[in-house]
Amino acid sequence: MKEKDELYQVRIKDLPSTERPRERLFRHGAHSLSTAELLAIVLRTGTGGENVVSMAGRLLARYGGLDGLASASPHQLSREHGIGHAKAAQIKAALELGKRLMLSSSDERPQITSPADAAALLMGEMAFLEQEHLRAIQLDTKHRVIEITTVAIGSLNTARLRLGDMFREAVRNNAAAIIVAHNHPSGDPTPSREDMNITREMIEAGKLLGIKVLDHLVIGKQQYVSLKEKAPSLWEDKP
Repeated sequence: MKEKDELYQVRIKDLPSTERPRERLFRHGAHSLSTAELLAIVLRTGTGGENVVSMAGRLLARYGGLDGLASASPHQLSREHGIGHAKAAQIKAALELGKRLMLSSSDERPQITSPADAAALLMGEMAFLEQEHLRAIQLDTKHRVIEITTVAIGSLNTARLRLGDMFREAVRNNAAAIIVAHNHPSGDPTPSREDMNITREMIEAGKLLGIKVLDHLVIGKQQYVSLKEKAPSLWEDKP
């Protein structure tokens, strides 16, 4: 273990070319690199007292792997020693590209069969956001994810929210349905009266456009509420 620690403290450029992550990627392929080495390529440089592979390993250990890094906000990452805004943006951009690649193949796109499936896609990041974000999961006829879009940021209310913004990307992507979600930065996912009102308006607007609003999730810390489960009457046709 001591030899490994000492190796990670040397500068990358001082390593033999066959041991440098970028050179190994070109020689043997990206699959041959560890997660820390792949992240090191994204980060590019370390600091005076820590090389980039060691920095990458430290971040992975601190956040519990890629899932934890994906859940962390850019501002949170930027406060880590040696990271700053540029490296935080590089990390988040690389992780987002991976997420979009996963969604780009219809055979591998996640299928939403329950509120828990939708929450699993969103909670990792949205539970830790410091402002309210309203997002829409766009779905095809088999309820496979087409795209996840951010509709609004900031305190949500019917006066500020334009329903056209909610459905614009769904119409462009020919989505058959959407699942709406927003977070409560307080951590308490209890829906407000305003949440109920917004949901009712979204459902009615969706009917006019032929796009079903399947659910509205309110996300807190480590928990969420499905309005379809809590208030199913919102989806009932009124006489």
